[in-house]
Amino acid sequence: MAETTNNFKTDLEVKLKGFWKELISYFNVAGDLESQQDVEQSIRAGVDFKGSTLLVLIFAIIIASLGLNTDSTPVVIGAMLISPLMGPIIGMGLGIGISDFELLRRSFKNISMAVLGSLIASAIYFLISPQYEGSSQLLARTSPSIYDVFVALFGGAAGFVAIACRSKAQVMPGVAIATSLMPPLCTAGYGLATMQMNFFLGALYLFFTNMVFILFATWIGVKVLKYKAVVYQNPKRSKRVQIFITIVVFCTVGVSCFLTYRMITKNIFLAKALTFVEQQMVFPNTQVLNHKEYISGGKKYIDVTLIGTALPKDSLQLAMMNKLDSVGLGGTILRIKQGFSVGTINNNANSPEKNFSEFYSLAQQELLQKQSTIDSLKESIKFHEWFDRQSIEVAPEVKALFPAVKDLALSRMVVTSLENVSPDTVSMVFVRASAGFLDPDRKKLLEFLRIRFKDDKLGLTVNPHGFPWPASL
Repeated sequence: MAETTNNFKTDLEVKLKGFWKELISYFNVAGDLESQQDVEQSIRAGVDFKGSTLLVLIFAIIIASLGLNTDSTPVVIGAMLISPLMGPIIGMGLGIGISDFELLRRSFKNISMAVLGSLIASAIYFLISPQYEGSSQLLARTSPSIYDVFVALFGGAAGFVAIACRSKAQVMPGVAIATSLMPPLCTAGYGLATMQMNFFLGALYLFFTNMVFILFATWIGVKVLKYKAVVYQNPKRSKRVQIFITIVVFCTVGVSCFLTYRMITKNIFLAKALTFVEQQMVFPNTQVLNHKEYISGGKKYIDVTLIGTALPKDSLQLAMMNKLDSVGLGGTILRIKQGFSVGTINNNANSPEKNFSEFYSLAQQELLQKQSTIDSLKESIKFHEWFDRQSIEVAPEVKALFPAVKDLALSRMVVTSLENVSPDTVSMVFVRASAGFLDPDRKKLLEFLRIRFKDDKLGLTVNPHGFPWPASL
């Protein structure tokens, strides 16, 4: 029994070791690697911008600017594919890895000239372009984050592996698209041409991030493949350069993490603010016409425009501020505008036809509500005019039929029960009969007045105490 168990364990170990070796073999690139000499020759050839490489760079700049200007994704991708900017960046990584400072200097010089030329060319293009407004393709390249760091790092790693191996054609186009070097430079040129520093600095930093981590991935790749350093290396200088690059990498990661935190915080705020407006700002006869949520100067804002029945400003503001605290939006500045202006609608340029259609519908509802209110007020005024007129006309009739009545007063009164808050309106008649008023006469007078005023609920009070009759004023 013990022997069978030992044999089973031995077979299992053999199978696991075999499986592990087979699995590792899938990641073994040793058989596909080119020699260090061939790899260096390939990288060094792509460092310089001369002849056809320079022409391709110029064409890529123009194509990228056109794609960004017209908001065309296929055109932007085409510019990424033909852009030769990765050459000197990978050259810088190789130069640091093998301590070839001449290659590093030459690569840095070429990438600097390429960046400067790209900025000038794209700025000139956007200065003469008839379409001047920024597109979504431009906006997408002004907010670098930690995700761009990972894209550049793994894209650079894939690029170096492709260069170091024989199967380059299948990988390099994808690497060119993923690392996205040319579009940020053209976006920075747009910011320069339009004097929008947020575009210029954001896009330039995105390019810098991509460049640093492509360079860093190449440097790591050179170390992993154990490429031999140049014979004439300077160990102290090499150490200083590597420390400097390491500091730059960590600083870039730190800034990217901070920008990512700001981006995530902003997105969470925008989502909460949108939910707040949609769920909390719901009123019976008032609708939200327009709203905008944004962060400016470190402060959070929600601007809302209402249309419909005007709501009490102070109580509405207080109620909404309390609700902001309850949904985790404390400290947000809520600005509520009640009313409508054409300028307000134009703030939302996504669909002006839809906005005006919605406004027309809301305006129609508002007019119908106001007309209903006007009609109701007219009826109320008409009734009060009739009541006042009848009050004057009935006095001589009462005097002739009931000589004991000396003074007469009629009023519409609001009666509210202390147990039931629902108010009611009643008509009341007050009479003064100094010589007294018999109960049968009182009943006849009440019947007469109810018929006269067409009100079965009309009340009558005789000689009310403390009533300010004209004779007693």
